Amino acid sequence: MARTFLALRTALYASGFLWLWAWVARLLSPFDDALGGRLPAWSRTMGFFALFLGAVVTAWCFCAFVVFGRGTPALFDAPRRLVAWGPYRVVRNPMYLGGALLLLGFGLYQRSPSIVAFVPAWWWLFHLLVISYEEKTLRGKFGPDYDEYCRRTPRWLPRFTHTRWRAA
Repeated sequence: MARTFLALRTALYASGFLWLWAWVARLLSPFDDALGGRLPAWSRTMGFFALFLGAVVTAWCFCAFVVFGRGTPALFDAPRRLVAWGPYRVVRNPMYLGGALLLLGFGLYQRSPSIVAFVPAWWWLFHLLVISYEEKTLRGKFGPDYDEYCRRTPRWLPRFTHTRWRAA
């Protein structure tokens, strides 16, 4: 029952987060003309694939938080246990990468250069949040376990080395 309630809270928070950024992205659409008009028609296909990949990564992260972390992705209802499973074995912040792919995919699917151009700013905003708040909070909450996790798992870009994958 507790996990069901966690899953429902996660779905609620995720929906709110998704709708917020979709709304912000749609506010940017009027700037498309200033950036040269709509993107080419083929960008919709690329957008679909980015949306799909972003949704898979994000859903996998949500499941990891609920099942292994016993919490949600919301900062105010964070996991009670350190999550180092699934995509969190490869990078420390896969949910933000999935979110960036969702936003990029939305912009490509909408053929909106202003939404696509917003993605790096969105990512930078969350990068600053991770550095200034999340990492300090997690270090205080999980102590040496989090320090070890940070030592072996990169923040954003995976390290594809033979020994890393063999050890995993």
